[in-house]
Amino acid sequence: MTALSSAVIAIPPPSCSLRSPRDRHSVRCCSSATPLRDHPFVPKVAEAIDALYEEFRAVDSLVAHNTSRVLKAYQNARVASHHFAGCTGYGHDEAGGREALDKAFAEIFGAESAIVRSQFFSGTHAISCALFSVLRPGDELLAVAGAPYDTLEEVIGIRNNGLGCLKDFGISYREVPLAEDGGLDWDTLSISLKPQTRCAFIQRSCGYTWRRCLSIREIQRAIMMIKKQNPECVVMVDDCYGEFVEVLEPPMVGADLIAGSLIKNPGGTIAPCGGYVAGRKSWVEAAAARLSAPGLGMDCGATPGDIMRALFQGLFLAPQMVGEAIKGSLLIAEVMASMGYKVQPLPRVARHDTVQAVQLGSRERLLAFCDAVQRSCPVGSYVKPISGTTPGYASEVVFAHGTFIDGSTSELSCDGPLREPYAVFCQGGTHWTQWALVLGEVIRSL
Repeated sequence: MTALSSAVIAIPPPSCSLRSPRDRHSVRCCSSATPLRDHPFVPKVAEAIDALYEEFRAVDSLVAHNTSRVLKAYQNARVASHHFAGCTGYGHDEAGGREALDKAFAEIFGAESAIVRSQFFSGTHAISCALFSVLRPGDELLAVAGAPYDTLEEVIGIRNNGLGCLKDFGISYREVPLAEDGGLDWDTLSISLKPQTRCAFIQRSCGYTWRRCLSIREIQRAIMMIKKQNPECVVMVDDCYGEFVEVLEPPMVGADLIAGSLIKNPGGTIAPCGGYVAGRKSWVEAAAARLSAPGLGMDCGATPGDIMRALFQGLFLAPQMVGEAIKGSLLIAEVMASMGYKVQPLPRVARHDTVQAVQLGSRERLLAFCDAVQRSCPVGSYVKPISGTTPGYASEVVFAHGTFIDGSTSELSCDGPLREPYAVFCQGGTHWTQWALVLGEVIRSL
């Protein structure tokens, strides 16, 4: 085991985390010059904004910390305007943009190496490339945080075997169910690895399940527990929706690989497409070979047009955009809980991803919620969200995302499977005030 995985990283003090003071003797308005009655929000939303003053301040501190980390990485990578040029064909004459972006991304996330490419067309695609780079026939994949996200079921072979899933290649799968409180089952995890367990998979966010997101502290503890049983087991983290939500990232606490999408957090609402894999150099190179071909790896691939500039700019803006999404999730939880709905995470608690779930209890309310969100979007506000089957999903799902980048959950969106308990999962937001306006429509609809 190398030093990167064996080192125990100290978690920074709570000053950089999103924690609320327990004792509130007074409530302050977000802007003392603007009385609540003058806000363009319905009264219930305006009251929630006022109550979240300290939480919003904590988010601003988090954004400043993570922005400084990104800025330093860009300076160290000597990012310049020539890195924004595109390339055609094989991409052999690309002017160093890929290398600079990979270098900056790796430093930001505390990884040995990274591959950030427009050719990854989703987070599921990036995760799939990483899994296939690690696993071989006879190996076992162990999911340590319960069932994976719906779109990974067919990659693994849990549902609809065939088309070259992991199961087709003789790779077995097992999962450690979550504990009753929705967290990791530490007792079971401590004895869960078998000799054939080659990869331990940790999904940081909740997916479409009613559970809490994993914190970096919990991920670090899980990694240490896994490595104690088998130092050679590769620990991979699905980091979707978790990037920049805390001051540390999974590779900083020993994860061998992370993967995710650029139309989520690290794209900063600017990236038009793409994904990433980061972690140990050998495994990143193996994932690159799965994306392209053995022998081609990280050195080929056209990036036509202005995509490179968008990827660089989006990553630079990502901490700020994530901060706005966190504020939006805090506001959703505050308002919906005050209306009697179950929410996950609970109001005014530390955030570890950008997803806010709300249990609506019926198909009609779920559709009404999504319809209210769509009406409040800048793109396609006239469109009525209709549930239907979507590639990769086991259930009917309804999506509301009037976004400039199609499907960009880092802008503002919500979706939910039409099954019990009829929970809606809200993500993103380029500014928290958009969620404040959306919630006014939600209140009127419900």
